[in-house]
Amino acid sequence: MEDRFIENYRKGFPFLKLVAAATPERGIAVMDEAAQREAVERYDAFRGKVVKFVPASGAASRMFKDLFEGRDALASGKALEGGSKARKFVDNIDRFAFYSREDFAGLSDYQVIDHVIGQGLSASGEPGLDYGNRPKGQVLFHRYDGEVRTAFEEHLVEGALYARSADGVVHIHFTVSPAHQAGFEKILGETVAKYEERFGCMYDISFSVQDPSTDIIAVNEDNTPFLKEDGQPLYRPGGHGALLRNLAAVDGDIIFLKNIDNVVHQRLLDDTVRWKKVLAGKLLEVRQKIWDYLNDLDVMMQERKDNPALLDEIRTFLEKEFCVVLPKVPAEIYPRYLHAKLNRPIRVCGMVKNEGEPGGGPYIVYDADGSTSLQILEGAQLDMNDQATVAMLKGSTHFNPVDVVCSTTDYQGRKFDLQRFVDPETGFISSKSYEGRPLKAQELPGLWNGSMSNWNTVFVEVPLITFNPVKTVLDLLRSEHQPAAL
Repeated sequence: MEDRFIENYRKGFPFLKLVAAATPERGIAVMDEAAQREAVERYDAFRGKVVKFVPASGAASRMFKDLFEGRDALASGKALEGGSKARKFVDNIDRFAFYSREDFAGLSDYQVIDHVIGQGLSASGEPGLDYGNRPKGQVLFHRYDGEVRTAFEEHLVEGALYARSADGVVHIHFTVSPAHQAGFEKILGETVAKYEERFGCMYDISFSVQDPSTDIIAVNEDNTPFLKEDGQPLYRPGGHGALLRNLAAVDGDIIFLKNIDNVVHQRLLDDTVRWKKVLAGKLLEVRQKIWDYLNDLDVMMQERKDNPALLDEIRTFLEKEFCVVLPKVPAEIYPRYLHAKLNRPIRVCGMVKNEGEPGGGPYIVYDADGSTSLQILEGAQLDMNDQATVAMLKGSTHFNPVDVVCSTTDYQGRKFDLQRFVDPETGFISSKSYEGRPLKAQELPGLWNGSMSNWNTVFVEVPLITFNPVKTVLDLLRSEHQPAAL
């Protein structure tokens, strides 16, 4: 295994061969009101087990990067510059959910920042929030009449509104870091009864950590193993692609996948709830068609009868729903080939019109067998020295907000081995440092990139209001995170 990772460092990962950017003209479904309504009704009538899967292990250190820089500047005797992000934060401190007059009244700029990101005492003598060393899920995001909520709690609320199973149980699985699991469990213990009473549900909340066996060896700039002071090689977490094992362990008929920081104030939550149901209803529609086709193929192959009309209908379905254009396949293996193309995990992914927000993009790509498929790609997977690729990138209209609904069981009720559907030729290599020394780090194929490369994929246009990430603390000042419209 280690040899494979070292080889990846040496060779790099090949760029993917693009057909085109996925757009509403080809690759992204734009559902009209009638189709949306049918999808919602289909999901509301569903009686299977629903699970919400939330990657929540990321630290909030990047969220507060500007505050760390501001604190360092203040510590060196400099004042915060007028247009700086740290200045804007301090000037608007009363608009954040973690603000209280008792804790912040009379504090200097340095003390305000140090109380939020570090251990500095508040005006009332309370210990620092230490947000710079805690995960995003434990940061207070939103203020309401009589309460404030962390991002973690907002997922409890969302779950009650669109991810409730027929028996009234809301199953949510959070992937967390071992160091912070106790903190999440503490918040859960303090709040779960309140939300169960408020929404008339029962919660089944579970946690898992990223498997240490998915850590990847780091290398020096000459691709030799990076050794720590004690002479042992340094291993780093394999990125969110390593969470594929955690996802595979989740038992659910439908699984919603959404990042921990992509939440909105509840006053604006109706659109998110509706579109989650739309995506799930679309998933149920295409999944039933797939299962029907697979059963028909089984009968056809068992009886050894030709059914050209069925094969042609399946080929058309694959192209229309998943942008899977098939290569020329020998007639004797064609039914089995179609069977293999259909019998895969399924994901329906929301795509937002590109209005400047960061995120991976939706593309149609060539697969190893000569067919095509829909993929979510990051910039590192694209050859920016290729003029045709650059033109496709410029022509892209949407981006991926990590708004995914998926099915990981087959038509016979068995769980898929998700590792079988990963593209091992995808991944990311980045420049990092350890104790001041430069190194190269490698990440496994991303969870919604290469790890789901061989899934059957549908892209659906969703409105921008469903995408409200908090990448920096100042994002919490946006109207979507405030208790009233600005």
